[in-house]
Amino acid sequence: MTLTSPAPFGRVVTAMVTPFGPDGAVDLALAGRLATHLVDNGSESLVICGTTGESPTLSWDEQHDLLRAVRQAVGGRARVIAGTGSNSTAEAVEATREAAELGADGALVVVPYYNRPPQEGLEAHFRAVAAAAPELPLMLYNIPGRTGCSLAPETTARLMDLPSVVAYKAASGSTDEVSALRTICGSQLAIYSGDDALTLPMLAVGAVGVVSVASHLAGPDIHRMVHSYLAGDHALALSLHERLLPLMRGLFCTSNPIPVKAALELEGWPVGDPRPPLVSASSTVRATLASLLADLRPT
Repeated sequence: MTLTSPAPFGRVVTAMVTPFGPDGAVDLALAGRLATHLVDNGSESLVICGTTGESPTLSWDEQHDLLRAVRQAVGGRARVIAGTGSNSTAEAVEATREAAELGADGALVVVPYYNRPPQEGLEAHFRAVAAAAPELPLMLYNIPGRTGCSLAPETTARLMDLPSVVAYKAASGSTDEVSALRTICGSQLAIYSGDDALTLPMLAVGAVGVVSVASHLAGPDIHRMVHSYLAGDHALALSLHERLLPLMRGLFCTSNPIPVKAALELEGWPVGDPRPPLVSASSTVRATLASLLADLRPT
């Protein structure tokens, strides 16, 4: 087993917010500008319409329009990954097929949520998604805190016979998940941290990078932290981790993406409030974020 697996989507993947205008409509022009900014600041791939992108409140047409807009903005400079997960296998299959036809570079497919299928159901779900677009690279997404069930490492290992299953977003909140996957799947599976604050610990046990929220605001430093660690400069990586940790934690002080959208607004990006049932950040959250952002600015 090699120390670090190949990274099919690069080392820093940003789970991009979806900008909304004052009328609540998706702002495609701003999405393109934000995507360009993120790539200019260290993002090697972008996830469109994932959790941070508020996929549960976007129509499929809106999601397709976002994919087109972001591909037009950064295609050729960064990989564009479409969030195609659903708690309906039929919907996930159709969304994945459509993403492939629209030119996505990959699909992020979350564990089906709410209905809590057994492991046999999860395996069948992901096999159906993979069959819908056999050439499209897939990143499986395990986030039991949101979905209500967890994709077992043994189930993931059975899915490794599918050539399109190349990556895994580990968001269980534990480095043990990475170790278990490394033990049973080896270096063939590229594991990405799904938690900014755990990126450095997960790299230490075999993850290849991060699907990041904080990279909206500290992209160059997150890029430097990951690449410094992989280059063997662990002291620099640790220093950057410690510097970024307050912001990483602050961005999850309430439901994502409420804090990151507020922080972007503070930094001059008018991305709008989240759609209901999420709400705008409170004045207390905004004040905390303003302080954290000020602490990161050069003195």
